Amino acid sequence: MAQFNLEDYETVQARHARALEQYPDLRCVIHNHTTTNDRAQGIWVVAAQVFLSAEDQAADLPKAVEWAFEVDGVGMANKTSALENACTSALGRALRWALGGSSGPSREEMTKVARGVAPSAPAVPMPADFRELVTRATDLDTLRDLWKQAANGGFLDEAKQMMENRKAVLSRG
Repeated sequence: MAQFNLEDYETVQARHARALEQYPDLRCVIHNHTTTNDRAQGIWVVAAQVFLSAEDQAADLPKAVEWAFEVDGVGMANKTSALENACTSALGRALRWALGGSSGPSREEMTKVARGVAPSAPAVPMPADFRELVTRATDLDTLRDLWKQAANGGFLDEAKQMMENRKAVLSRG
């Protein structure tokens, strides 16, 4: 169990509002650096830049740059919003450094910590008919749909090698 209180940490929304009060011309830019290989593994990778003014942005002089990644389906919010969570994490850290290292980690970052120390859920067994569905797949689009089904169903680890083998067969044509 986590040994901290999430209420003791500032949200990214509050940190952003505080930054806008101090720097009314604040500019926050988020870049998606996710590769095709990252997506195949259900990963999102982003960088956030914080510029204190339009002039700093035009000169490409960010006050802070931070990176974050999230994994699809890991934690409740990442079942639907992993990219958004990665953006929020990167922005929260970049704002922290732009404001002089203020207030420590954000509440969203500490939620990740709490998520990491929680007992992991037991693996979901692959449905009995899934292997047959993969074996009968005749094109890569069908296999992609099955991949999503495995990821959403929580049995991707068990299905991964079987699906990679079928993809290799289908790719050879």
